[in-house]
Amino acid sequence: MLTIDKIFEAQRVLSEAIYKTDVIRADKVTDECELWLKTENLQKTGSFKIRGAYYKISQLSNEERKKGVIACSAGNHAQGVAYAAQKNGIPALICLPEGAPISKVEATRGYGADICLVPGVYDDAYNRALELQHQHGYVFIHPFDDEEVIAGQGTVGLEILSQMDGVDAIVVPVGGGGLISGIAFAVKSVNPKVKVYGVQAEGAPSMFNSICHGKIEHLSSVSTIADGIAVKQPGAHTFAYCKQYVDGIVTVNDNEISTAILALIEREKVVAEGAGATPLAAILAGKLPMLKGKKVCCLISGGNIDVTIMNRVITRGLITSGRQCTLNIELLDKPGQLVEVSSIIANCGANVTGVHHEHASADSAVIGCFLRIDMETRNFEHIREIRRKLEEAGFRIN
Repeated sequence: MLTIDKIFEAQRVLSEAIYKTDVIRADKVTDECELWLKTENLQKTGSFKIRGAYYKISQLSNEERKKGVIACSAGNHAQGVAYAAQKNGIPALICLPEGAPISKVEATRGYGADICLVPGVYDDAYNRALELQHQHGYVFIHPFDDEEVIAGQGTVGLEILSQMDGVDAIVVPVGGGGLISGIAFAVKSVNPKVKVYGVQAEGAPSMFNSICHGKIEHLSSVSTIADGIAVKQPGAHTFAYCKQYVDGIVTVNDNEISTAILALIEREKVVAEGAGATPLAAILAGKLPMLKGKKVCCLISGGNIDVTIMNRVITRGLITSGRQCTLNIELLDKPGQLVEVSSIIANCGANVTGVHHEHASADSAVIGCFLRIDMETRNFEHIREIRRKLEEAGFRIN
C-alpha cells in the first residue's frame, strides 16, 4: 500500500542513483503566471522514469533478481529499467513498440538490456511482455501501475516542495498515471493546499476520459507526437489515486504541444520531448485559467525527443504560433508585380524564405499567375497586417 513513508524511503534509496534536478524560473515564456520548470529532462536517462524503475528494482529479493526483469515501454521507462538493472547486476529484457524513436531504442540497448520490438503501440508491447514473463519467469516492472514505481515517481513531488516556497500548483504530464499519482499523493500528504493538475495529449486521453466518466476506459487507438504518454488505458491503482488526489486533468493537441516545445527551446534553452512539454502547452493554450497570477511549477518530464522529428515539430510550432506563413497571391503576369509584392512584405518587416511562381489554372485569367510566398513573421497580427497591405495594393490572396 502506498504511504508517504514509502515515498520518503524511495527518496533515500534514490539519492545514490539520480540527480535532484533543478527548478528554474521561466520568465520569458508567459506572463499569465509565475512559471517555474522542474527539469527532469536533465535527469539521468533523460526522464523521470528512472526514479520508479530504480526504486522498484532496489526492492527485489535475491531470488527475484536471479530471474531477471522484463518491462514494456514507449522508450523512457525502458531506459530507466535498463539503467537500474545494469546498476544492480540484473539481466533485463525490454519490449518496445516498433514505432518507438530509434534514439530511445538504441539508448536502451546501450544500457545493456536485450530488446524485443513489438508491432503496434505501447499496449501491444505490454501484452507481449506479459506473455514472455509467463513463459520465462521474469519479474515484470510495470511502467506505472505499481505502488513501488508510483512511490519512486512521487519523489519528484517531494523535491518540488523542498525547492519552491509557496508553490500554488504543479502541472504534470499524464499517460498511464504513475507520475501524477505519486506526485499528487506526496504533495497532498505534505501540503494539501497545493493543487496538482494533469495534462494528457488530445490523441491519447485515456485518463481524462476515465476520470470524466467515472470508470476506467480503454481507447481503441492513440495518435500523438507525445509518444511517452500515448497509453490506451490507465492503471487500476493510478486511476484510483488520480480520482482521489488530482485536482483536474485537461488535454492539449499536437499543435499546442509543438508550440510549447518551440517556446521552451527558443526562450528557455530547454529541450523537451512531446510528453514533457504538455504542461506548458496547457498553460500557453489557456487550458488552465485558474492558474492566472499563481506560482506554478510545470514538470518537464523528459527530454528524449527524436532528432529525426525535431525539425517537423519546430516547423509546426512556428506555423501554429504565427512565426511562419505561406501566402498564395493571384496577380497578372506582367513586369513589376513581384517587386511590388516583395516591397510591401519588406516594408512590413517580414523575411521571405521561399518564392514559387506558376501560371494560373484554366478557370483564371489567361494572363494571370500565382505567386506562393513563404515568410518568417512575428505573430498572427503581423500576418494580418501583411495581408491587409497586399489587399490594399490590389492583390488577391487565396
